[in-house]
Amino acid sequence: MHKLLSFFDKHIPSASAHCDIPCGIYDPATAQIAALTAIRMIDQINELAEKGELSLADQAKLGRLVAEKESHCNKAKEEVRIIWGDYFKAPQFEKFPGTHELAHNIMLQGSKVRQHIDRDMAVEFLNLINQFAENFWASKGVDTFTATCPYAPAEQVVYPKLG
Repeated sequence: MHKLLSFFDKHIPSASAHCDIPCGIYDPATAQIAALTAIRMIDQINELAEKGELSLADQAKLGRLVAEKESHCNKAKEEVRIIWGDYFKAPQFEKFPGTHELAHNIMLQGSKVRQHIDRDMAVEFLNLINQFAENFWASKGVDTFTATCPYAPAEQVVYPKLG
């Protein structure tokens, strides 16, 4: 039995995705939170830099912070790709003709944030994702508002007006 299952694991392609059914559940909040996390990781990296000489524990923390920053940049990009690729269709593209360029700019900016520890780059990443979130919610007929998120890094986030 083990050999049979191993054969299938090796020879039958599998994929991982948000939902290829499609489930119809899309929300840019995950991308926004991931972008906020990248900003927060950069803030903590910069706090470590202010210490000057880093202890071994600080160096280990730095490695974890960088890994998390990069992981969350990838997560934000993936969440935007899912909504852009699975949710947006011709009617949404007609209503929001800049969607392709916006999604592309998010991908490029996310890569920049992965490559650097520049907070301004990370805030711009969040701003682009916020624009994407505004378009997404508008395409569903949901009004939005902008508010400072209630936790560090305390940046502006676009939220849907629900209720």
